[in-house]
This record gives sequence, structure tokens and C-alpha cells, in this order.
Amino acid sequence: MNAYDAQHAQPMHVDRDGPQDAPPLLLIHGSGASGASWGPVVPALAARHHVVRTDLPGCGQSPPAASYDVPAQAGRVAALLDELGLRNVTVAGHSSGGYIATALVEQRPDLVGSLALISTGPRLDALLPQPAILRAMLAPPFGPLLWRRRSDAVILKGIGATLAGPATIPPGMVDDLRSTTYRAFRKALRENTAYLAEQSVPERLAALGVPVLVVFGAADPRWDPASARQYDIVADVRVEMLPGVGHMPMLEAPGQVGRLLLDFAALHV
Repeated sequence: MNAYDAQHAQPMHVDRDGPQDAPPLLLIHGSGASGASWGPVVPALAARHHVVRTDLPGCGQSPPAASYDVPAQAGRVAALLDELGLRNVTVAGHSSGGYIATALVEQRPDLVGSLALISTGPRLDALLPQPAILRAMLAPPFGPLLWRRRSDAVILKGIGATLAGPATIPPGMVDDLRSTTYRAFRKALRENTAYLAEQSVPERLAALGVPVLVVFGAADPRWDPASARQYDIVADVRVEMLPGVGHMPMLEAPGQVGRLLLDFAALHV
């Protein structure tokens, strides 16, 4: 299904699972990924929710956009929810998807009932030195060339560099990652940095009054796991640390993530 953002005229691929009259749950993926990255947790969530996943512009099956700044991305997601007629949505964002989810609450608090952030770095100084394979594929002048020549093995190695242990990669995730363009990924990273530089996520959330669940892998190699405690300044927040889990809890601990999201959503229906 394709939903069209009237404000930005931006087509986005959308997947919907579960009964469409059930409480809505929106899943937003991180930079360079796609809705497929949520695959392992969808069956459990769809048993109780109308689960909506979208491929953000330039990712997976969605075409690129002119702008990748976080507020614009949030505007596209808001237009999708408007088109689907969804309100009081539990919104879950993984990694930088959490920035878009936060910006969505900033722009359209009428749409969001509660917010879950999974592996979402709270501020720039929490970012750890990035894995060598990711640095190589992003650094000019050779980054664009290496990006275009990525094999399945290289893509899987890149995913593996964000994990703390073995995980099952969902069907379609590698193909979707291959579809993500170098330009889209680089621009999204730059805009994510700008959003964090302007104000930290905990500071933004502290002013919004929305219930928040924060899930962090205790062995996250991308963001300092201890930085999860920075979210404690949010009044209505629950912080969960997952031992032995890296940056992709949905792949590494789908059972735990599914239970946390279901329990959290049930409190705010």
C-alpha cells in the first residue's frame, strides 16, 4: 500500500498488520533501515493492535525525498496517520526513528497517546566511536563507491556490527537495506545530528507531557548505554535496560521487546 503525504507530496510504502479496529501502534525504523527491521516483533504486537509500519523516504520500498530533516519526516508520518484516520496512537521509534517520533509529538500531540524509544541516543555526546565498516562506507571519497558495491555479506556484516550477539535477520531486510541510497542515508544522518544539536531528546520530552518508555540494550555499541538514564528527567518515563543486547533489540530480543511494548501500550489505551 502507498500512502501519500498531502503536505509534502511524498509517497511512502506502508505495511499494516492486525485488526484495523484494534488500538493503533506505529513503528518507525532507524536511519538506513526499513519497516522490515521490526519484523520479529510484529506477530505478537498484531495480536492486540493495528500495527502500522512505513518505509521512510529513500529507505526500503519508498522513493527518495528532497528533504530529510526530522520535522519534515515527522510531518509525513503525521499526514499518514491523518490519512488512515488514526488517533491516540502508541508510537515506537527505533534509534533515529525515535527523533521522528519525538518530533511527531512536538508537531501533533493530538495524534500520539504514548511514545516508546528503542536504542534512541539522547544527545550527541552519548554517541560512541562507530564500527569500522560503517565508517568506511560513509566516509568520502570512497564511501559512495563502496555503498553502491555492497554485497549481501557486507550488508549483513554492517548489521552484525551493531549487535551484541547473533540474531535472525528478517526476510526482506537485506534487500531493503540495499535499496537505501547513499545520499538518503548521509542526509538523514546529517539532519538527525542537527536535531540533537538543537536540543536533546530528554529535554524535548520533558516539555511534552507524553508517557514514555525507553528501551536500551546494555551492550549497545552505537550509543553509550549509561546515557539511557538521561531520560530520567522526563516526568512520566520508564527506562528498561536489556542485558546482553546491542543496538537492535527487536532482532536480538524480540520476545522481551514485544512484551514491553504490549504492556506499555495497554497502560495508555
